[in-house]
Amino acid sequence: MSGHSKWNNIKRKKEKTDAQRAKVFTKMGREIAVAVREGGPDPASNGKLRDVIAKAKASNVPNENIERIIKKSAADKAEYESIIYEGYGPGGVAFIVETLTDNRNRTASAMRYYFDKFGGNLGTQGCVAFMFSRKGVVAVESGGRTEDDVLEDCFEAGGEDMDIEDGVAEIVSDTAALRDIREYFENKGYTLLSAQTEYLPSNYSVLTDEEQLKQMGQLIEKLDEDDDVQNFWHNLENREDLPE
Repeated sequence: MSGHSKWNNIKRKKEKTDAQRAKVFTKMGREIAVAVREGGPDPASNGKLRDVIAKAKASNVPNENIERIIKKSAADKAEYESIIYEGYGPGGVAFIVETLTDNRNRTASAMRYYFDKFGGNLGTQGCVAFMFSRKGVVAVESGGRTEDDVLEDCFEAGGEDMDIEDGVAEIVSDTAALRDIREYFENKGYTLLSAQTEYLPSNYSVLTDEEQLKQMGQLIEKLDEDDDVQNFWHNLENREDLPE
């Protein structure tokens, strides 16, 4: 499978404290608000909202929170803008950061600060994008099914590739097929863990310097905590070496 799984990062986020889970709710709230503004509050006729709701549920956002956010979105006057930042972390590790912000200057300033403080530098658009492929990634619990059975469903659904480990299967596809593949696996009775567009690295960097590994962990933590950051990807190979 091309690209490292992000599922370990998702699991890590799910195990965080209540305060940190509230951050996840805030981020999902912004995505829901944007989807409602673009296509209306009815998920039956708004495919983007349907996708975001599925993503929110996979992130353990309660149904009542989702319904409340949808209702509030009609009155929310904030205008959110999607901005992608690219740069290098410590040791030249490539980063792509996806943000959703109502204040472009605040977000740009924060991104520059994080990268400068933790041994990296923010780059220009396109400086690292060529190192990644934009793909749809669906993660589901295999539910006791054999790898062959899940692989058969992967290709039947239109997936390009699959990886399965510790009872979690990740299906990689063209981004345009993401919704169909998610719905296929949900309809087949799989438990959905995540479904989103991701940037999968085509090459990797390895860090061996302890200070750089520490800085890498600190940079990731800051990006995790920032409300404007919806998602981020990097090409560190030995991510298991990052300090807790």
